[in-house]
Amino acid sequence: MTKEFVVGVTGASGVVYARRLLEVLCDQATVHIVISETARQIAGIEGVNLTGFDAIYAENSNLAADIASGSFRYDGMAIVPCSMKTLAAVSNGLADNLIGRAADVCLKERRPLLLLLREMPLSRIHLKNMLAADEAGATVMVASPPFYQHPQTIDDLVDMVVARVLDHMKVEHSLGTRWSG
Repeated sequence: MTKEFVVGVTGASGVVYARRLLEVLCDQATVHIVISETARQIAGIEGVNLTGFDAIYAENSNLAADIASGSFRYDGMAIVPCSMKTLAAVSNGLADNLIGRAADVCLKERRPLLLLLREMPLSRIHLKNMLAADEAGATVMVASPPFYQHPQTIDDLVDMVVARVLDHMKVEHSLGTRWSG
């Protein structure tokens, strides 16, 4: 049985993480992609193309999309990258767009929700929102790659972070090398 996931892309730097996740995930699962308007702008600035994947694209304004309903079954959601605005919305139950609503559905239905944050330094508000999201059931991740694999390129660093996201989504992959001591 094919797995099915939602990937939300929000307006934080690091859209390359979303691109790499989609490259791997779309080959193995049915993927619903929702890209915020700010994420589209950031993708343009960063030179990252998020089109052309074998996936179901939905507009962030479409609160009537399938993934907005708890009765529509899917295996989980990752918001990559997750802006601090989206973190605040998720941690406070604000579901005024499709990304926020799909995240809210994941939490209420007890489905995995992964938030890959890409911001520093963190304010006290960010930290409180991270804790609130964790307490609500989300997995809060920070785009902080390890260096024990001796990365040589930016792609190596991106792969190490995306590998951790895929691990938490329980998706098999061959990105990076696992720690062996």
